Amino acid sequence: MVVNKRKKNSRQQGSHTHGWGAMKKHRGAGNRGGAGQSGSGKRADSKKPSIWKNKKYFGKHGFTSRKIKIKTINVGYLEKHLAAFVSKKLAKEEGDGFLINLNDLGVGKLLSSGKVTKKLTVTCKAASASAIKSIEAAKGKIILPKKRDSNGDKKHTS
Repeated sequence: MVVNKRKKNSRQQGSHTHGWGAMKKHRGAGNRGGAGQSGSGKRADSKKPSIWKNKKYFGKHGFTSRKIKIKTINVGYLEKHLAAFVSKKLAKEEGDGFLINLNDLGVGKLLSSGKVTKKLTVTCKAASASAIKSIEAAKGKIILPKKRDSNGDKKHTS
């Protein structure tokens, strides 16, 4: 037969400490110094051997690269996928040539790998010198943003 047993703390009422001795002893994580490996600084003897194994336990290590990755595209890729760009309305057909804005594609720089046979007008943030030559050889044009010269005046490069 099951007997209903009353809780122990009901018998502790009136007792300041509920069976934990001094008031300080039963106060949560602060009593232990924290959670995990807190308090395991240079003088925590019991944890020293495990800390010695980990050479990266103290201090900062390594470096983080702050290099920005620029998305690139080749002129040959533009030529090959021109029909797809026009159908998705990422490029426009104007007269005998095509107008493409690489900023809309999320591309930062135009590179020169591949051949260009069609007249392309390309707007982009940056382009390699050989990409500019290959587009202009096919009677196309590259529109780059204006750069500031040493005086602070804007000068157009294309």
